[in-house]
Amino acid sequence: MSLLTLWDLLRKPAAPPVIVRPGSQPTRSKRTRAKSPRATPALDRYQTMERTMLAEHNIRVRKWRTSRSGVAWEVHYRDGTISRLIESPRPRGPISAAIFLHEVGHHAIGFNTYRPRCLEEYHAWRYSLEQMERWSLNITQRVLDRRHDALHYAIAKARRRGLKRLPAELIPYLEPRRSPTLAS
Repeated sequence: MSLLTLWDLLRKPAAPPVIVRPGSQPTRSKRTRAKSPRATPALDRYQTMERTMLAEHNIRVRKWRTSRSGVAWEVHYRDGTISRLIESPRPRGPISAAIFLHEVGHHAIGFNTYRPRCLEEYHAWRYSLEQMERWSLNITQRVLDRRHDALHYAIAKARRRGLKRLPAELIPYLEPRRSPTLAS
């Protein structure tokens, strides 16, 4: 019989024993079972695109959002360095990829390059769709609807803030998107 010391009592408890029943395989609790992500060619393409775009534009992700919204901004330091940051959903499908690329687009085209702000939104969405084509990502009708709704909202916001003249590129987004009607 061995004597226990104070250090023996302070050590973390050993892993729970593996229970083996006659005629069965050893099982582990759910907590110790590792989740394995499903690797698909599409998921690989999204991950490659994500890493490449962040490196290409020197962007850091502050937070991966669970919602379908995003934001892009820059921090200018006194020594002249600039940090490019985004928050966005992680690209896993067409919508999240479009939102991610839209936020990257703000850095790619440059902030305050286009005035008014709703025109910058238009160019960020244009960049997003161009990159989706570049990476052979599926541009679904839901992605196009998302772009339309976002640009319609940006125009309405600009009008509330006193927009005098709407750029010609934004005229197709003046009216809200028409939802498909159900046949009766």
